[in-house]
Amino acid sequence: MTTTAYSRDPRASDFTARLATWRATVGRFPLSVLELGMRIAVGATFFKSGMNKAQSFDTAMELFREEYRLPLLPPDIAAYLGTAVKLAAPVLLVFGLFAHFGAATLLAMPLAIQFLVYPGNWPEHLMWGSILAYVVSRGPGTLSIDRIVAFNLSDEPEGRPPWPDHASSLSARALVD
Repeated sequence: MTTTAYSRDPRASDFTARLATWRATVGRFPLSVLELGMRIAVGATFFKSGMNKAQSFDTAMELFREEYRLPLLPPDIAAYLGTAVKLAAPVLLVFGLFAHFGAATLLAMPLAIQFLVYPGNWPEHLMWGSILAYVVSRGPGTLSIDRIVAFNLSDEPEGRPPWPDHASSLSARALVD
């Protein structure tokens, strides 16, 4: 039986080392900043839609009557409810105030739109739904009013910051300080 020894290409190990360095550098980016960015992106999208509906409410009513045709709600109620949710819930989401509730409320919209109105728009709905499901399941993150309120209501020792004590939040601390 013959044993064959393979020599490693030095370029491959150099690439692997560079890749590991890059991953370590990217891994230090604070998760709280990503969470805030996700909340702002989705919140802005829904808020803009709510503003458009509020500014031309007659058109919104017509859309609910003729195009959306939701089977569960009368068009008038659906238009008022949809506009109100698209104006209020994004504010909660962006500021991270009752963020679980705001995200859950907004999550119902792409689900309803996906299954009842526009099934072909699944990539958009998947993107919004994924971000909103993240907030519902994990919370808004350390850069949120919910986190500050939870810190002030807890029995933590005085003077401890309202964020977890780990290296990935160092940049978030710099943003808050």
